[in-house]
Amino acid sequence: MKKRFRDKLQQAIYVVINPFVKGLIKLGLTPNAVTLIGFLLNIGVVVIFVTGVEEGNRGDLSYVGWAGGLILFAGLFDMLDGQVARLGNMGSRFGALFDSVLDRYSEMVLFLGICYYLIGHHYFLSSIFAFIALIGSMMVSYTRARAEGLGIECKGGLMQRPERIVIISLSAIACGVTSHFIGGDYKLYIPGIPFQVFETISIFTFPLFIMAIMTNITAVGRILDAKKAIDKQDQVTRVIRSATTTPVIAILLMVMPAMAMAAPQGGKEPVFPTPSGIPTMLFYMQRTPNANTVIYDLNLQKDGTLNESEPVNIYWIRYTENNEKKGLSYIQRKFAYGLKVKQVAKDKYELRSVAYDKKKLYLMKSAEGQYHIYTQIGTVMAQLNRIYLQIEGGTFWFPNVVYIEMKGIDPTTGKEIKEQFKP
Repeated sequence: MKKRFRDKLQQAIYVVINPFVKGLIKLGLTPNAVTLIGFLLNIGVVVIFVTGVEEGNRGDLSYVGWAGGLILFAGLFDMLDGQVARLGNMGSRFGALFDSVLDRYSEMVLFLGICYYLIGHHYFLSSIFAFIALIGSMMVSYTRARAEGLGIECKGGLMQRPERIVIISLSAIACGVTSHFIGGDYKLYIPGIPFQVFETISIFTFPLFIMAIMTNITAVGRILDAKKAIDKQDQVTRVIRSATTTPVIAILLMVMPAMAMAAPQGGKEPVFPTPSGIPTMLFYMQRTPNANTVIYDLNLQKDGTLNESEPVNIYWIRYTENNEKKGLSYIQRKFAYGLKVKQVAKDKYELRSVAYDKKKLYLMKSAEGQYHIYTQIGTVMAQLNRIYLQIEGGTFWFPNVVYIEMKGIDPTTGKEIKEQFKP
């Protein structure tokens, strides 16, 4: 639910900022240049906080308000660089690395300014919580990066970078504005309590206290989520290793009990049903010795837009079981028929099979504006329609894979083309 809300909010923001993004592209700004501008703005935030210590006094919280405004403006560039890359078709792997590294630098520089200001004006306890919030923020980001390096998706939690930037910036702005009306030295006392229960700076520091707790809870939560996913992968790996199955296609067969029967000899392809009545089908996969078919379907949301985080929906049509549609099992999705997806540009995704990643597939729009899967078939970048695996003899664990065949349409001529190769 939270992810869907975040996605919808992000799309709404894109509607507002896209005209500005197109203007940046026309000016010749690259995604890396936009990322660098965001980093320099965060250095400007530090300058404001340092100036607030060196030239301001403890009761002058206007510096906090101005710093909050610049933090919010700098945070906008976190969205702009990615959108410039997508709309300008300028995405790159180095750009993704550059963005991640400067995001970490920006956040550490930001907390440096906050801690300097709080210590400089003798808010020692608040400065400690600010530093703990910095530790939590770094660990939230590091945990995700390390998990994804192990092939585990790890995006959960309540204190991701956008939330952190919004909380810090809005609380700083509110603190600066409030101080203008009630004064920066305002303190609230309750009879019987020997210390103040509230002062103006609390509008800024109390959210830092909450962030110090929640960021570290988010980091720990991500570790636990990653552990569950890793344990599942390790369990599957142990099953596979115990079977001593090495060929890639053997893994496919291992998860299909129905495929344990012997295949027909002689190299002749059986006659299988052709999937029909699926208007958004991208392509399908069939293999001997049975007719059950894997469908790769365009994954559209309720409003008709593409689900960018999971653009392809994969499921079975079990022709041997009354044409029942059935989702993939965990093992099938992770080791056999699943896809690794990476967005490389606006409306363009690179796909690779989890079982055979030597062939690159691309999900992108045709000249008519329709999504299709494209891959190299022979010498042509063709629209993929079907993948077929021909298996003759062998054993359950070591089948004899004669060939894999890919069929598609040449976009230029409209003619069907195909290619056969041994994996």
